[in-house]
Amino acid sequence: MISLLKICIKTVIKMNLNYSKTLPVRYDVDVFVIGGGPAGVAAAVSAANEGRSVLLVESFGAFGGAAVNALVPAFMQFGDGVNFLAGGIGKQVREYIRENCVAESKKCCPDSIPVETLKLCYDEMITKAGVQFRFFTSVSDMIVEDGTVQYAICSGKGEIFAVKAKMFIDCTGDGDAAVAAGAEFEMGDENGDTMAATLCALWHNIDWKRVVRPDSRRLDDAFADHVFTNEDRHLPGIWPISTSTGGSNAGHVYDIDGTSAESLTRGMVEGRRQLLEYRNYYKNYLTGYEESEPIISATQIGIRETRRIMGDYVLNVEDFLSRAVFADEIGRYAYPIDIHSGKNTAEGYKEYEKKFADLRYSKGESYGIPYRSILVKGLHNMYTAGRCISTDRSMQASVRVMPCCFITGQAAGTAAAMAVETNVDSRGIDIVELQRRLQENGTYITPAAAE
Repeated sequence: MISLLKICIKTVIKMNLNYSKTLPVRYDVDVFVIGGGPAGVAAAVSAANEGRSVLLVESFGAFGGAAVNALVPAFMQFGDGVNFLAGGIGKQVREYIRENCVAESKKCCPDSIPVETLKLCYDEMITKAGVQFRFFTSVSDMIVEDGTVQYAICSGKGEIFAVKAKMFIDCTGDGDAAVAAGAEFEMGDENGDTMAATLCALWHNIDWKRVVRPDSRRLDDAFADHVFTNEDRHLPGIWPISTSTGGSNAGHVYDIDGTSAESLTRGMVEGRRQLLEYRNYYKNYLTGYEESEPIISATQIGIRETRRIMGDYVLNVEDFLSRAVFADEIGRYAYPIDIHSGKNTAEGYKEYEKKFADLRYSKGESYGIPYRSILVKGLHNMYTAGRCISTDRSMQASVRVMPCCFITGQAAGTAAAMAVETNVDSRGIDIVELQRRLQENGTYITPAAAE
Protein backbone atom coordinates (compact mmCIF):
# COMPACT_ATOMS: atom_id res chain seq x y z
CA MET A 1 0.00 0.00 0.00
CA ILE A 2 1.34 3.41 -0.97
CA SER A 3 1.31 6.03 1.75
CA LEU A 4 1.98 9.75 1.46
CA LEU A 5 4.78 11.79 2.99
CA LYS A 6 4.74 15.59 3.15
CA ILE A 7 8.15 17.21 2.88
CA CYS A 8 9.66 20.60 2.20
CA ILE A 9 12.36 20.87 -0.49
CA LYS A 10 14.70 23.84 -0.66
CA THR A 11 16.57 24.55 -3.89
CA VAL A 12 19.20 27.25 -4.22
CA ILE A 13 19.77 28.86 -7.63
CA LYS A 14 20.26 32.63 -7.23
CA MET A 15 17.64 32.88 -4.54
CA ASN A 16 15.92 30.61 -2.06
CA LEU A 17 12.72 28.90 -3.11
CA ASN A 18 10.58 27.13 -0.53
CA TYR A 19 7.81 24.82 -1.62
CA SER A 20 5.96 21.84 -0.21
CA LYS A 21 5.04 18.67 -2.05
CA THR A 22 3.24 15.54 -0.93
CA LEU A 23 5.11 12.43 -2.07
CA PRO A 24 3.98 8.82 -2.31
CA VAL A 25 5.88 6.29 -0.20
CA ARG A 26 6.23 3.72 -2.96
CA TYR A 27 8.31 1.14 -1.10
CA ASP A 28 8.54 -0.11 2.48
CA VAL A 29 11.38 -2.63 2.68
CA ASP A 30 13.84 -4.16 5.10
CA VAL A 31 16.97 -2.99 3.27
CA PHE A 32 17.35 -0.15 0.76
CA VAL A 33 20.55 -0.22 -1.33
CA ILE A 34 21.50 2.95 -3.20
CA GLY A 35 23.77 2.43 -6.22
CA GLY A 36 24.04 -0.62 -8.48
CA GLY A 37 27.80 -0.99 -8.95
CA PRO A 38 29.72 -4.03 -7.65
CA ALA A 39 29.22 -2.98 -4.01
CA GLY A 40 25.50 -2.37 -4.51
CA VAL A 41 24.89 -5.64 -6.35
CA ALA A 42 26.82 -7.59 -3.70
CA ALA A 43 24.95 -5.83 -0.87
CA ALA A 44 21.50 -6.33 -2.40
CA VAL A 45 22.03 -10.00 -3.31
CA SER A 46 23.56 -10.78 0.10
CA ALA A 47 20.71 -9.14 2.02
CA ALA A 48 18.10 -10.88 -0.14
CA ASN A 49 19.83 -14.24 0.27
CA GLU A 50 19.47 -13.76 4.04
CA GLY A 51 15.70 -13.59 3.57
CA ARG A 52 15.18 -9.82 3.71
CA SER A 53 13.06 -7.67 1.39
CA VAL A 54 15.42 -5.46 -0.62
CA LEU A 55 15.08 -2.51 -2.99
CA LEU A 56 18.05 -1.49 -5.17
CA VAL A 57 18.07 1.73 -7.20
CA GLU A 58 20.57 2.68 -9.90
CA SER A 59 20.84 6.05 -11.66
CA PHE A 60 21.92 4.57 -15.01
CA GLY A 61 20.19 1.91 -17.14
CA ALA A 62 22.26 -1.10 -16.08
CA PHE A 63 24.03 -2.51 -13.06
CA GLY A 64 27.81 -2.47 -13.05
CA GLY A 65 28.95 0.97 -11.99
CA ALA A 66 32.28 2.08 -13.43
CA ALA A 67 32.77 -1.15 -15.41
CA VAL A 68 29.59 -0.56 -17.40
CA ASN A 69 28.99 3.19 -17.39
CA ALA A 70 32.60 4.41 -17.30
CA LEU A 71 33.93 1.45 -19.39
CA VAL A 72 36.76 0.75 -16.93
CA PRO A 73 38.34 -2.19 -18.78
CA ALA A 74 39.56 -4.50 -16.00
CA PHE A 75 38.56 -5.64 -12.50
CA MET A 76 42.02 -5.58 -10.88
CA GLN A 77 43.11 -8.43 -8.62
CA PHE A 78 40.64 -10.71 -6.84
CA GLY A 79 43.22 -12.20 -4.47
CA ASP A 80 46.68 -11.90 -2.97
CA GLY A 81 48.37 -14.49 -5.15
CA VAL A 82 47.63 -17.26 -2.66
CA ASN A 83 44.13 -16.64 -1.31
CA PHE A 84 41.01 -15.69 -3.28
CA LEU A 85 39.94 -12.66 -1.23
CA ALA A 86 36.84 -11.47 -3.10
CA GLY A 87 34.99 -14.74 -2.54
CA GLY A 88 31.24 -15.20 -2.57
CA ILE A 89 29.57 -12.64 -4.87
CA GLY A 90 32.88 -11.58 -6.42
CA LYS A 91 33.82 -15.13 -7.29
CA GLN A 92 30.38 -15.81 -8.76
CA VAL A 93 30.73 -12.78 -11.03
CA ARG A 94 34.22 -13.75 -12.15
CA GLU A 95 33.18 -17.36 -12.89
CA TYR A 96 30.06 -16.23 -14.78
CA ILE A 97 32.12 -14.03 -17.07
CA ARG A 98 34.68 -16.74 -17.74
CA GLU A 99 31.94 -19.27 -18.53
CA ASN A 100 29.79 -17.00 -20.70
CA CYS A 101 32.09 -14.66 -22.62
CA VAL A 102 32.98 -15.56 -26.18
CA ALA A 103 35.79 -18.05 -26.64
CA GLU A 104 38.25 -15.50 -28.00
CA SER A 105 37.83 -13.32 -24.91
CA LYS A 106 39.01 -16.13 -22.66
CA LYS A 107 42.42 -16.03 -24.35
CA CYS A 108 42.93 -12.38 -23.43
CA CYS A 109 43.60 -10.67 -20.11
CA PRO A 110 41.90 -12.92 -17.52
CA ASP A 111 40.29 -10.06 -15.60
CA SER A 112 39.29 -7.83 -18.51
CA ILE A 113 35.61 -6.87 -18.62
CA PRO A 114 33.30 -7.87 -21.50
CA VAL A 115 30.65 -5.26 -20.74
CA GLU A 116 27.54 -6.94 -22.16
CA THR A 117 28.35 -10.22 -20.43
CA LEU A 118 28.79 -8.38 -17.13
CA LYS A 119 25.44 -6.61 -17.54
CA LEU A 120 23.66 -9.92 -18.06
CA CYS A 121 25.47 -11.44 -15.08
CA TYR A 122 24.24 -8.71 -12.75
CA ASP A 123 20.70 -8.79 -14.17
CA GLU A 124 20.51 -12.54 -13.55
CA MET A 125 22.00 -12.35 -10.04
CA ILE A 126 19.65 -9.60 -8.91
CA THR A 127 16.57 -11.22 -10.44
CA LYS A 128 17.38 -14.68 -9.09
CA ALA A 129 17.84 -13.27 -5.57
CA GLY A 130 14.38 -11.67 -5.68
CA VAL A 131 15.62 -8.10 -5.27
CA GLN A 132 13.20 -5.32 -6.28
CA PHE A 133 15.04 -2.82 -8.44
CA ARG A 134 14.67 0.34 -10.50
CA PHE A 135 16.97 1.94 -13.04
CA PHE A 136 17.06 5.67 -13.82
CA THR A 137 16.48 6.44 -10.13
CA SER A 138 18.60 8.48 -7.71
CA VAL A 139 18.37 9.46 -4.07
CA SER A 140 17.96 13.22 -3.67
CA ASP A 141 17.56 13.56 0.09
CA MET A 142 17.19 11.64 3.35
CA ILE A 143 14.87 12.24 6.29
CA VAL A 144 16.56 11.48 9.62
CA GLU A 145 15.19 11.55 13.15
CA ASP A 146 17.49 11.17 16.18
CA GLY A 147 20.21 9.47 14.16
CA THR A 148 17.86 7.02 12.45
CA VAL A 149 17.14 7.35 8.75
CA GLN A 150 13.38 7.17 8.23
CA TYR A 151 12.94 7.82 4.51
CA ALA A 152 14.97 8.28 1.35
CA ILE A 153 13.63 10.80 -1.17
CA CYS A 154 14.09 9.47 -4.70
CA SER A 155 13.76 10.98 -8.13
CA GLY A 156 13.09 8.72 -11.07
CA LYS A 157 11.87 9.15 -14.61
CA GLY A 158 8.50 10.84 -14.31
CA GLU A 159 8.17 10.96 -10.52
CA ILE A 160 9.55 11.86 -7.12
CA PHE A 161 8.77 9.39 -4.34
CA ALA A 162 9.90 8.19 -0.92
CA VAL A 163 11.28 4.86 0.30
CA LYS A 164 10.88 3.68 3.87
CA ALA A 165 13.36 1.07 5.09
CA LYS A 166 14.76 -0.40 8.27
CA MET A 167 18.36 -0.32 7.02
CA PHE A 168 20.06 1.79 4.32
CA ILE A 169 23.29 1.03 2.44
CA ASP A 170 25.11 3.77 0.50
CA CYS A 171 26.89 2.20 -2.48
CA THR A 172 27.02 5.35 -4.60
CA GLY A 173 30.82 5.56 -4.54
CA ASP A 174 30.53 9.26 -3.73
CA GLY A 175 28.67 8.84 -0.43
CA ASP A 176 25.73 10.86 -1.78
CA ALA A 177 23.06 9.23 0.39
CA ALA A 178 25.16 9.31 3.56
CA VAL A 179 25.95 12.99 3.10
CA ALA A 180 22.28 13.74 2.49
CA ALA A 181 21.64 12.05 5.85
CA GLY A 182 24.15 14.36 7.53
CA ALA A 183 27.22 12.10 7.64
CA GLU A 184 30.68 13.52 8.18
CA PHE A 185 33.15 13.07 5.32
CA GLU A 186 36.59 13.91 4.05
CA MET A 187 37.62 14.38 0.44
CA GLY A 188 40.96 14.62 -1.34
CA ASP A 189 44.30 15.58 0.16
CA GLU A 190 45.00 18.26 2.74
CA ASN A 191 44.14 20.89 0.13
CA GLY A 192 41.00 19.12 -1.06
CA ASP A 193 42.64 18.10 -4.35
CA THR A 194 41.58 14.72 -5.76
CA MET A 195 43.06 12.25 -8.21
CA ALA A 196 42.73 12.98 -11.90
CA ALA A 197 39.79 11.46 -13.79
CA THR A 198 39.86 9.44 -17.03
CA LEU A 199 37.34 8.97 -19.83
CA CYS A 200 37.68 5.34 -20.92
CA ALA A 201 36.68 3.95 -24.33
CA LEU A 202 36.30 0.75 -26.36
CA TRP A 203 38.56 0.24 -29.40
CA HIS A 204 38.50 -2.24 -32.28
CA ASN A 205 40.85 -3.46 -35.03
CA ILE A 206 43.78 -3.91 -32.65
CA ASP A 207 46.35 -6.49 -33.74
CA TRP A 208 47.26 -7.83 -30.30
CA LYS A 209 49.83 -10.25 -31.74
CA ARG A 210 51.95 -7.30 -32.82
CA VAL A 211 51.41 -5.05 -29.82
CA VAL A 212 54.51 -4.36 -27.72
CA ARG A 213 54.08 -3.10 -24.16
CA PRO A 214 54.31 -0.70 -22.40
CA ASP A 215 51.95 1.71 -24.16
CA SER A 216 53.97 4.68 -22.88
CA ARG A 217 57.23 3.80 -24.64
CA ARG A 218 56.86 6.42 -27.42
CA LEU A 219 55.47 9.25 -25.34
CA ASP A 220 58.63 11.35 -25.59
CA ASP A 221 58.45 11.24 -29.38
CA ALA A 222 54.78 12.21 -29.32
CA PHE A 223 55.49 15.06 -26.90
CA ALA A 224 58.24 16.35 -29.18
CA ASP A 225 55.76 16.28 -32.08
CA HIS A 226 53.13 18.14 -30.04
CA VAL A 227 50.58 15.36 -30.35
CA PHE A 228 49.23 16.06 -26.87
CA THR A 229 47.95 19.28 -25.40
CA ASN A 230 49.30 18.18 -22.00
CA GLU A 231 52.46 16.16 -21.43
CA ASP A 232 50.83 13.52 -19.23
CA ARG A 233 53.24 10.63 -18.56
CA HIS A 234 50.73 8.50 -16.68
CA LEU A 235 49.32 6.09 -19.28
CA PRO A 236 47.73 2.88 -17.90
CA GLY A 237 47.02 1.91 -21.52
CA ILE A 238 44.61 -0.39 -23.41
CA TRP A 239 43.55 -3.77 -21.99
CA PRO A 240 42.76 -6.72 -24.31
CA ILE A 241 39.07 -7.69 -24.23
CA SER A 242 39.01 -9.98 -27.27
CA THR A 243 41.42 -10.85 -30.08
CA SER A 244 40.77 -7.53 -31.82
CA THR A 245 39.16 -5.22 -29.24
CA GLY A 246 40.40 -3.43 -26.17
CA GLY A 247 39.40 -1.00 -23.46
CA SER A 248 41.45 2.14 -22.96
CA ASN A 249 42.31 3.77 -19.66
CA ALA A 250 44.17 6.65 -21.26
CA GLY A 251 44.47 10.31 -20.48
CA HIS A 252 43.96 12.31 -17.33
CA VAL A 253 41.45 15.10 -16.90
CA TYR A 254 42.55 17.30 -14.00
CA ASP A 255 40.71 19.33 -11.37
CA ILE A 256 37.43 17.43 -11.69
CA ASP A 257 35.08 17.32 -8.70
CA GLY A 258 33.18 14.05 -9.00
CA THR A 259 30.43 15.37 -6.72
CA SER A 260 29.61 18.35 -8.98
CA ALA A 261 27.50 18.05 -12.15
CA GLU A 262 29.08 21.22 -13.54
CA SER A 263 32.59 19.88 -13.04
CA LEU A 264 31.67 16.45 -14.46
CA THR A 265 30.21 18.14 -17.53
CA ARG A 266 33.51 19.90 -18.17
CA GLY A 267 35.36 16.63 -17.63
CA MET A 268 33.29 14.73 -20.20
CA VAL A 269 33.91 17.36 -22.89
CA GLU A 270 37.63 17.49 -22.15
CA GLY A 271 37.88 13.69 -22.03
CA ARG A 272 36.35 13.32 -25.49
CA ARG A 273 38.75 15.92 -26.85
CA GLN A 274 41.72 14.08 -25.34
CA LEU A 275 40.57 10.77 -26.83
CA LEU A 276 41.28 12.12 -30.32
CA GLU A 277 44.85 12.87 -29.25
CA TYR A 278 45.29 9.31 -28.00
CA ARG A 279 43.83 8.02 -31.27
CA ASN A 280 46.60 9.87 -33.07
CA TYR A 281 49.22 8.51 -30.69
CA TYR A 282 48.18 4.86 -30.83
CA LYS A 283 47.66 4.75 -34.59
CA ASN A 284 50.86 6.58 -35.56
CA TYR A 285 53.39 5.75 -32.84
CA LEU A 286 52.68 2.21 -31.60
CA THR A 287 52.89 -1.14 -33.38
CA GLY A 288 49.69 -3.15 -33.70
CA TYR A 289 47.35 -0.17 -33.44
CA GLU A 290 47.72 1.16 -37.00
CA GLU A 291 44.15 0.22 -38.00
CA SER A 292 42.61 0.69 -34.57
CA GLU A 293 39.75 3.06 -33.85
CA PRO A 294 38.00 4.12 -30.64
CA ILE A 295 34.39 3.08 -31.36
CA ILE A 296 32.66 4.48 -28.28
CA SER A 297 33.64 6.50 -25.23
CA ALA A 298 31.99 6.02 -21.86
CA THR A 299 28.80 7.79 -20.84
CA GLN A 300 30.42 8.61 -17.48
CA ILE A 301 33.94 9.86 -16.83
CA GLY A 302 35.93 7.54 -14.59
CA ILE A 303 36.22 9.10 -11.13
CA ARG A 304 38.90 7.65 -8.86
CA GLU A 305 38.34 9.72 -5.74
CA THR A 306 35.60 11.67 -4.02
CA ARG A 307 34.18 11.52 -0.48
CA ARG A 308 35.28 9.22 2.31
CA ILE A 309 32.39 8.81 4.74
CA MET A 310 33.61 8.83 8.33
CA GLY A 311 32.75 5.71 10.29
CA ASP A 312 33.56 4.30 13.70
CA TYR A 313 37.07 3.43 12.49
CA VAL A 314 39.15 5.07 9.76
CA LEU A 315 41.16 2.41 7.95
CA ASN A 316 44.58 3.97 7.42
CA VAL A 317 47.95 3.58 5.78
CA GLU A 318 49.48 2.20 8.97
CA ASP A 319 47.01 -0.69 8.71
CA PHE A 320 48.28 -1.31 5.18
CA LEU A 321 51.90 -1.28 6.35
CA SER A 322 51.22 -3.61 9.30
CA ARG A 323 49.05 -6.06 7.30
CA ALA A 324 46.46 -5.40 9.99
CA VAL A 325 44.19 -8.03 11.50
CA PHE A 326 41.01 -6.85 13.26
CA ALA A 327 38.76 -8.64 15.72
CA ASP A 328 35.76 -7.32 13.76
CA GLU A 329 37.27 -8.14 10.37
CA ILE A 330 34.77 -8.50 7.50
CA GLY A 331 37.25 -9.28 4.75
CA ARG A 332 40.78 -8.74 3.52
CA TYR A 333 42.26 -7.14 0.43
CA ALA A 334 45.65 -6.61 -1.17
CA TYR A 335 45.61 -4.04 -4.00
CA PRO A 336 48.51 -1.53 -3.88
CA ILE A 337 48.00 2.08 -2.85
CA ASP A 338 47.34 3.58 -6.26
CA ILE A 339 47.09 7.39 -6.04
CA HIS A 340 47.09 9.03 -9.47
CA SER A 341 48.48 12.54 -9.27
CA GLY A 342 45.94 15.34 -9.16
CA LYS A 343 48.37 17.69 -10.91
CA ASN A 344 49.96 17.27 -14.34
CA THR A 345 53.55 17.80 -13.21
CA ALA A 346 56.74 15.75 -13.36
CA GLU A 347 56.90 15.86 -9.56
CA GLY A 348 53.35 14.53 -9.27
CA TYR A 349 54.10 11.60 -11.58
CA LYS A 350 57.34 10.73 -9.75
CA GLU A 351 55.47 10.72 -6.44
CA TYR A 352 52.84 8.37 -7.94
CA GLU A 353 55.55 6.01 -9.27
CA LYS A 354 57.32 5.86 -5.92
CA LYS A 355 54.18 5.16 -3.88
CA PHE A 356 52.87 2.58 -6.33
CA ALA A 357 56.24 0.79 -6.23
CA ASP A 358 56.74 1.01 -2.45
CA LEU A 359 53.20 0.50 -1.13
CA ARG A 360 52.45 -2.94 -2.50
CA TYR A 361 52.50 -6.46 -1.11
CA SER A 362 54.34 -9.68 -1.74
CA LYS A 363 52.38 -12.81 -2.62
CA GLY A 364 50.07 -13.96 0.18
CA GLU A 365 49.98 -10.62 2.04
CA SER A 366 46.82 -8.61 2.69
CA TYR A 367 45.17 -6.17 5.11
CA GLY A 368 41.98 -6.56 7.09
CA ILE A 369 38.86 -4.40 6.72
CA PRO A 370 37.04 -3.84 10.03
CA TYR A 371 33.26 -3.81 10.40
CA ARG A 372 33.57 -0.39 12.03
CA SER A 373 34.71 1.08 8.69
CA ILE A 374 31.39 0.36 6.96
CA LEU A 375 29.36 1.96 9.75
CA VAL A 376 28.42 5.63 9.46
CA LYS A 377 29.33 7.82 12.42
CA GLY A 378 26.24 9.34 14.02
CA LEU A 379 23.71 7.15 12.19
CA HIS A 380 22.13 4.00 13.61
CA ASN A 381 20.81 2.28 10.49
CA MET A 382 23.12 3.18 7.60
CA TYR A 383 26.12 1.42 6.10
CA THR A 384 28.55 2.35 3.37
CA ALA A 385 30.15 -0.08 0.91
CA GLY A 386 32.55 0.40 -1.96
CA ARG A 387 34.83 3.37 -2.54
CA CYS A 388 33.24 5.65 0.08
CA ILE A 389 33.82 3.52 3.21
CA SER A 390 35.68 5.03 6.17
CA THR A 391 39.36 5.25 5.24
CA ASP A 392 42.15 7.76 4.95
CA ARG A 393 43.15 8.93 1.49
CA SER A 394 45.86 6.33 1.02
CA MET A 395 43.58 3.41 1.82
CA GLN A 396 40.78 4.71 -0.36
CA ALA A 397 43.26 4.37 -3.23
CA SER A 398 43.33 0.62 -2.53
CA VAL A 399 39.75 -0.25 -1.52
CA ARG A 400 38.28 1.68 -4.48
CA VAL A 401 38.74 -1.09 -7.06
CA MET A 402 35.94 -3.53 -7.96
CA PRO A 403 36.96 -6.76 -6.18
CA CYS A 404 37.19 -4.92 -2.86
CA CYS A 405 33.78 -3.36 -3.55
CA PHE A 406 32.38 -6.91 -3.74
CA ILE A 407 33.94 -7.62 -0.33
CA THR A 408 32.53 -4.58 1.48
CA GLY A 409 29.18 -4.84 -0.30
CA GLN A 410 28.73 -8.46 0.70
CA ALA A 411 29.56 -7.59 4.30
CA ALA A 412 27.21 -4.59 4.42
CA GLY A 413 24.31 -6.51 2.91
CA THR A 414 24.74 -9.45 5.26
CA ALA A 415 25.09 -7.18 8.29
CA ALA A 416 22.02 -5.12 7.38
CA ALA A 417 19.98 -8.30 6.98
CA MET A 418 21.15 -9.53 10.40
CA ALA A 419 20.24 -6.22 12.03
CA VAL A 420 16.69 -6.50 10.67
CA GLU A 421 16.49 -10.16 11.61
CA THR A 422 17.44 -9.51 15.24
CA ASN A 423 15.75 -6.09 15.49
CA VAL A 424 18.92 -4.18 16.47
CA ASP A 425 20.73 -1.19 15.02
CA SER A 426 23.91 -1.44 12.97
CA ARG A 427 26.09 -1.58 16.09
CA GLY A 428 24.06 -4.26 17.81
CA ILE A 429 24.68 -7.30 15.64
CA ASP A 430 26.77 -10.29 16.68
CA ILE A 431 30.12 -9.80 14.91
CA VAL A 432 31.18 -13.43 15.35
CA GLU A 433 27.93 -14.58 13.72
CA LEU A 434 28.45 -12.07 10.90
CA GLN A 435 31.94 -13.43 10.29
CA ARG A 436 30.59 -17.00 10.32
CA ARG A 437 27.97 -16.18 7.68
CA LEU A 438 30.45 -14.28 5.53
CA GLN A 439 32.94 -17.15 5.63
CA GLU A 440 30.18 -19.63 4.86
CA ASN A 441 29.45 -17.59 1.73
CA GLY A 442 33.05 -17.36 0.55
CA THR A 443 34.55 -14.29 2.24
CA TYR A 444 38.19 -14.68 3.24
CA ILE A 445 38.78 -13.68 6.87
CA THR A 446 42.01 -14.23 8.80
CA PRO A 447 41.51 -17.28 11.03
CA ALA A 448 42.88 -15.35 14.02
CA ALA A 449 40.27 -12.61 13.54
CA ALA A 450 37.38 -15.05 13.47
CA GLU A 451 38.37 -17.06 16.56
